[in-house]
Amino acid sequence: MTQHLAAVALVVPDYDEAIAFYVGKLGFELIEDTRLSETKRWVLVAPPGSHETRLLLAKADSPEQKTRIGNQTGGRVFLFLHTDDFQRDYATMRDRGIRFLEAPRHEPYGTVAVFVDPYGNKWDLIQPA
Repeated sequence: MTQHLAAVALVVPDYDEAIAFYVGKLGFELIEDTRLSETKRWVLVAPPGSHETRLLLAKADSPEQKTRIGNQTGGRVFLFLHTDDFQRDYATMRDRGIRFLEAPRHEPYGTVAVFVDPYGNKWDLIQPA
């Protein structure tokens, strides 16, 4: 049997704003943007070179969902972005205005630094050891 995660939903306040960040600043690819209704779209983005897991940018459509924007994991790091060249991507991301919460550090599992998206979700940028 073969399985993989196809998508992880990320609750956002606005589709186009989220696309501008994830595609325009973070450098992800827009995989799909399909209108499902007047208010709902199916928006998938993925890091360059990613062939399986996507982020589903899911616009909050209820008061309860809006409370989850930027804090889907209770303040913990939510997503882990692996890279084959930490210094290249760290420098590019900083140049594009991505806010890092710490300086890069070396851990047994690799080089890592925590950054945040515009909503406050924490991410690890990691080059595995």
